[in-house]
Amino acid sequence: MPERMRIQRAIARAGIASRRAAEELIAAGRVRINGSVAVIGQTVDPVRDEILVDGKPVEQPTHTRWIVLHKPAGVLTTRADPSGRRTVFDLIEDSPGMTYVGRLDYMTEGVILLTNDGEAAHKLTHPSGEIERTYLATVRGDGAAAARVAMKGVDLEDGTVMPKEFLARRIGRGLWELEITIAEGRTREVRRLCEALDLQVERLVRTRFGPVKLGSLAAGKTRNLTAREAEIITALTKSGGKRKNTTRGTRRERTNRYSR
Repeated sequence: MPERMRIQRAIARAGIASRRAAEELIAAGRVRINGSVAVIGQTVDPVRDEILVDGKPVEQPTHTRWIVLHKPAGVLTTRADPSGRRTVFDLIEDSPGMTYVGRLDYMTEGVILLTNDGEAAHKLTHPSGEIERTYLATVRGDGAAAARVAMKGVDLEDGTVMPKEFLARRIGRGLWELEITIAEGRTREVRRLCEALDLQVERLVRTRFGPVKLGSLAAGKTRNLTAREAEIITALTKSGGKRKNTTRGTRRERTNRYSR
């Protein structure tokens, strides 16, 4: 029996846009189903029905692809850039419906996932999923004082940041290396957190997204998910995001440890 689903889900699953963005496309009359303008909530069979967005067919993935990329600094997390700057899609073998999971800003390096499973990408990045991300930041300022303040919570313009972990290690005169784990996933959250703590970020690397670690993967290179990573990601996306004690090994108690 054919699988029917709401049109916004079909668009998201194809990696065209998130569900919310798909709803905006539908509301703007840019989506057609079998020649007729689509309406939000309309159900479709992605295999049998013709779905067009801006006149282009929506191709459902024939198999699910996941790519782990080490994004270098100076690369955009977007599909295309009008100014011609490099994007993450210039670094991978692209295919229909590929989208990124967990945006990194232009100068931030580190692990980023790409997939043609738009629905899974949405679940992994939605705040309700509480997927942990770990960052290694090289900063100037008082890292020890910042660690003490950060673990009590820091108010930003879009809410309070409560790091799961904030470890600071002095590596030079006025220079600190911070290991910060968060689960909110807001735009430029770590950079804004550091700014609020009077820290100047010199380098920022995301070393972990959920169960996926950067490890020794070289900048600009890709790899496939390991079997264990794939297993955990499947569980996270099926359960809506939260799965206790899977994104980390042994969960350490929250602490404001630091070294002088």
